[in-house]
Amino acid sequence: MSETINTVELGEKIVRVLKTVYDPEIPVDIYELGLIYDVFVNDDYEVKVLMTLTTPNCPVAETLPVEVEEKIKTIEEVKDAEVEITFDPPWSQELMSEEAKLELGLL
Repeated sequence: MSETINTVELGEKIVRVLKTVYDPEIPVDIYELGLIYDVFVNDDYEVKVLMTLTTPNCPVAETLPVEVEEKIKTIEEVKDAEVEITFDPPWSQELMSEEAKLELGLL
């Protein structure tokens, strides 16, 4: 019998880690900014993150996905992590959490 993945618990750990990654131009973490579109975990505890950037020519386009991968890999249960960048749909302020909008004075 294989061990069942506690996806809720692991998902919460992944979100906590994502909330430690910040867009260098905006003082809000990438999760609250709405840059994370989806997180997948397979039976081998490999994590795939589908995310976007605020703009296609974002200055951290090369480093931010690597930082996200490295931080997710620090979670004990995670065996591997991969980040896929997409611009479909393009990021907009509507994707930001209320908390992020408040922090940036958009509410």
